[in-house]
Amino acid sequence: HLVQSGGGLVQPGGSLRLSCAASGFVFSSYTMSWYRQTPGKEREAVAVITPTGDITNYSTSVKGRFTIARDNVKNTVSLQMNSLRPEDTAVYYCRADGYLTFWGQGTQVTVSS
Repeated sequence: HLVQSGGGLVQPGGSLRLSCAASGFVFSSYTMSWYRQTPGKEREAVAVITPTGDITNYSTSVKGRFTIARDNVKNTVSLQMNSLRPEDTAVYYCRADGYLTFWGQGTQVTVSS
């Protein structure tokens, strides 16, 4: 299971942090990602981190503003989002990929003045 927290409403230029707590599987063996989705569009990956956390990758739209991190002791993954823009408004999901695939429940992020 993946349980998300964080999100909400923030003004342009502000910051938010999303967290995702994992249970029921060997977290340290799974690649973790953050996706986002807006109405009428496909879910898109914005950040990914390898099981050991040594490699991260970001979509062009968020590179330099978002940071993905994981804690393999606490079984958590986070997404620090800085310099937020209105176009970052979306429902954000965490995802675990390994032997199985798990999704978090989604959390709304709204960037608006």
